[in-house]
Amino acid sequence: MKAGCSQLKPVVLVLIFNVCFYASYQVTELQVCELCGGTILNDTTVGKFCSSSAGRVDGRCCWTNDNTSDPEHIIGLDLSNCSLTHVEDLQAASRALMIDLSLNPIVNVSDSAFQGFTELNYMILPQDIFCPGGNTSWEKVEVKEGNRLCEGQKDTCNQTGQLSINCPENSLCAPYGPGFFECSCADNYHGYKCLREGEFPALQVFGPLGASTVVIAILLWVTQRRKAKSH
Repeated sequence: MKAGCSQLKPVVLVLIFNVCFYASYQVTELQVCELCGGTILNDTTVGKFCSSSAGRVDGRCCWTNDNTSDPEHIIGLDLSNCSLTHVEDLQAASRALMIDLSLNPIVNVSDSAFQGFTELNYMILPQDIFCPGGNTSWEKVEVKEGNRLCEGQKDTCNQTGQLSINCPENSLCAPYGPGFFECSCADNYHGYKCLREGEFPALQVFGPLGASTVVIAILLWVTQRRKAKSH
C-alpha cells in the first residue's frame, strides 16, 4: 500500500503544476481583456459578431459560451479607440476569429504579433497600418471609412497537411498565422530537419524533463511556504 502511494505522489505534483500553469494562462487572457477600459458595445463590429456567435462579453473580449469539452477561450477582441501606439503581445487571444484595432494612433505592429493566430479571419486596422503578413496573406483587403479591413486569412502552405517546398524533405507544412507557416516531421521521421527515421525516443527525452519539472515545482512550493511562515 505504501508503494502505491509513493507512486501517486509524482502524478499528483504534476497535476498541481498543470493546474497552476493553466491558472496563470487564464490571468494572462483576462489581462488582454482589460488592456482598455469599458466593454464591447452591442452596435460595434465585434459586438454584433459576439451576439451572433452566442458569445459572452467580458471587458473588451468576447468569449465562447458553450458547454463543450473545449475550454472557454477568446473569439473576439475589441481594442478600438484605446490610444494604442504599439501592438506586440496579444498571444492570449491567439484563438480569436475577429480583432478590432481601429481608431488607435498605432505606429508599429511587431512582425510576430499575430504569429500563431491560425483562426483569425477578420481584422480592422487604422488605414495606415498594413494587414499582418501583407495583402497576399488575405483573401480581401480594402480601405473603408478610414479603416483597413483584412478578411479571410489565406493558407500560407501549398496545401495544409501536404509536403511543401517551404519545408525540409520528410516534413509537412501547416499555417501558423498571417504570413507564417510551421513545419512538422512526417510520420516515422524526427530530429534536425526530420532526417532521422524511426520513432521519436519520447521516454528518454520527456522522462528526465518531467522529473526536473516536478523537482522545480517542489522547490518553488517549499520556498513559498517558508516565505509565508517567515511573514
